[in-house]
Amino acid sequence: MITVLILGLFALLMMAVMLHAVRGQSGSAHNLEQLEGCTQPVDLEAFRNLTDPGEEQYLRERLAPADYRAIQRERLRAALGYVQRAAHNASILLQVGEVARRNPDPEIVKAADELVASALRLRIYTLLAVGLLYGRILVPQARWNFGQVAADYQGLRERVAKLCRLQLPAQAGRISAAL
Repeated sequence: MITVLILGLFALLMMAVMLHAVRGQSGSAHNLEQLEGCTQPVDLEAFRNLTDPGEEQYLRERLAPADYRAIQRERLRAALGYVQRAAHNASILLQVGEVARRNPDPEIVKAADELVASALRLRIYTLLAVGLLYGRILVPQARWNFGQVAADYQGLRERVAKLCRLQLPAQAGRISAAL
């Protein structure tokens, strides 16, 4: 009986940890007007370059194994920084989308629903990518692809831009640039 109780409590604790990880910490942005100072810019082209299998193969062929591992670890640490920024932004955008869902305009509600779904999906992918990146830092020769994170982040940017065009058309470009 005690074992079942301990396992049940452990399962509840793990569910709470996963929910916190997926939803993220509460940020200070609850609408698009507050978004600009809360997000961290992500250079998708640099991230794609760091995680490009072709670039990795190029380095593998031209560098000594020890040099390749050292450089690849640095590249993976940089990629980890981009993934963590994307996770942070997804967490904030998830909250912004949830607030926008309460808008009386059905078109804004639809855009907010798309934003929430995209932010949640990206948040989950970034959590997986962080684990994989730490694994690759330990074993730089391993081959795992992180293209889904970049693609989902690009989709998230597009959904934010759509919501901005509906709610704050004059500020849409500036807000999108902050991501």
